[in-house]
Amino acid sequence: QVQLVESGGGLVQPGGSLTLSCVGSGFTFKYHDIGWFRQAPGKEREGVSCIGASSDRYYLESVKGRFTIARDNAKNTLYLQMNNLSPEDTAVYYCATEDPSLRKSCGSFLTDQSAFDYWGQGTQVTVSS
Repeated sequence: QVQLVESGGGLVQPGGSLTLSCVGSGFTFKYHDIGWFRQAPGKEREGVSCIGASSDRYYLESVKGRFTIARDNAKNTLYLQMNNLSPEDTAVYYCATEDPSLRKSCGSFLTDQSAFDYWGQGTQVTVSS
């Protein structure tokens, strides 16, 4: 069965940095698009960044230039390097991957989350002084 486990969240001051990790198992990691989503209390869940099987990268406009997504297929691990964090980045961050029958789901991840069938439990990121 597919499993995704996030780690790396925590409390950080504005302007600080964090790196999130997501380890996948139960599927052929290297063939599938995988991304990061976040949800703040009372807000809709939104796509943050997505990386395709060919390492093509996509970002929410508000995180461009601050966040970097990467994958290490040898380790079945997804990363999100977050720099210059602001309080608006406070949320639970989730790792999610597309249904095994699908490909190239990153292209629409900002507007359509339905292709992402498998989700981790989330890791809390709090940006506060």
